[in-house]
Amino acid sequence: MSLAEKHAAEVKKILAKYPPEQKQSAVMPLLHLVQRKNGHVDRHAMQEIAALVGITETDVAELVGFYTLYHDAPAGKLRLQVCVDLPCALRGADQFLAQLCESLGIEPGGTTADGLITVEPVMCLAACDRAPMFQVQGPDGIAYHENMTVDKTMELIEAKRKEAKK
Repeated sequence: MSLAEKHAAEVKKILAKYPPEQKQSAVMPLLHLVQRKNGHVDRHAMQEIAALVGITETDVAELVGFYTLYHDAPAGKLRLQVCVDLPCALRGADQFLAQLCESLGIEPGGTTADGLITVEPVMCLAACDRAPMFQVQGPDGIAYHENMTVDKTMELIEAKRKEAKK
């Protein structure tokens, strides 16, 4: 079933906000709709969105690849995204990411065995002076954590695991 069929009312409402000659402006809200419903935006959804708004699939894929809030593959219930751009790396972000992944028994980009946490390196979360830092994306929104250590992060993850068991 297509996006336009599965979520017809929502798609129609989004497209109605834009003049027909500017319907490509609806791409971000449509991506958000798919992300919210599926947890990620797969290739089929990118193709559908491209067709709906009259742009190429590559144009849609570029947006998914650029923005850290869109994902092209399923992952854990929580996405822990560690900023590793140059200023953060100078404050130890690369070592933080490596040690965190080692503590969790995964590689960067991997998901813990319980399926709860996916750890991803990302670029620029706008807190360079407070690195190592990361954002956690989940069903409750986004939370930022700054000046982190692996120990503090593992405590946070254990708390999230306890919450998930409830």
